Amino acid sequence: MKALVYTGEKTLEFRDAERPVPAEGDALVRVESVGICGSDMHAYLGHDERRPAPLILGHEAAGTIVSGPDTGRRVTVNPLVTCMTCDACRSGRENLCSHRQIISMPPREGAFAQFLTIPERNLVTVPDHVSFDHAALAEPIACGWHAARMAARTLFKPLQEARVLVIGGGAIGVGAALSLRAQGAGDVTVVEPNGARCACLVDQVKLDARDPAAVDADRMFDLIVDAVGYSATREEASRRAAPGGVIVHIGLGQASDGLDIRRMTLQEITFIGTYTYTANDFRETAAAIFDGRLGALDWVRQRPLEEGAAAFADLLSGSVDAPKIILKPHLT
Repeated sequence: MKALVYTGEKTLEFRDAERPVPAEGDALVRVESVGICGSDMHAYLGHDERRPAPLILGHEAAGTIVSGPDTGRRVTVNPLVTCMTCDACRSGRENLCSHRQIISMPPREGAFAQFLTIPERNLVTVPDHVSFDHAALAEPIACGWHAARMAARTLFKPLQEARVLVIGGGAIGVGAALSLRAQGAGDVTVVEPNGARCACLVDQVKLDARDPAAVDADRMFDLIVDAVGYSATREEASRRAAPGGVIVHIGLGQASDGLDIRRMTLQEITFIGTYTYTANDFRETAAAIFDGRLGALDWVRQRPLEEGAAAFADLLSGSVDAPKIILKPHLT
């Protein structure tokens, strides 16, 4: 098969790779759509020691089963593989499984390829009326769905009454904003410094998106979602959180610094770190995509998989306005 292989810092090669063979309980999936995630970009830049080269990246996938009795079934892929037997898994918090694996991280190759293998239990059926591009958004949006659910459980007021700020207008931030709205939030502001992307969020995604400088410096928020995770965004989150507010941290951009711990302590601001999603979060997100609760989802851009290296370079340069690029392994 053909695959896009990460071979070193800022280097991706479109080349032949061995077609995977499904183990017992696994399905072989022909990948039709696979999104580029921020974590793929971190690996591409050499910033993720969990993803050493050479490696096939990519974990936001949808496609068709081509092995076993379910051949022909259209599916979206939950890339988080867990043991299903530990305390976390048995309590429904599979994302905290001590044995968790994710495709695009050893020992599991990723989805920037024509085929991948994945446990059958990780697949959710996609209705015929839903495109593979939209189905592939289940993974990134599920991160925001999980964050919204965690926040709603912690807020001291109903989500419907909360003033919400989402920092970052990439796919994770957009997914969080859409998830929050679908779960009842009415006052959601997204800040995004890239002017072209900000305009896209307003015009295409129909979000209240603004440049960070356009938000009143004194405005406070009951809930802040940091979908970037840099020192500067954490500083902004801890400064803008209202007394008794909640900061939900999804972004993995930078490991340390930024939080004003003294202010957070004096104002009883809750900080929640969230990672991926539970299996139920993933299924609920997929259902929300399928029934239209998350909107038209027409804010993705397609590229053939063989143009993946150029797509990464464009993302790095900031020349992409859309929140998500979808690579198509079988487009040509």
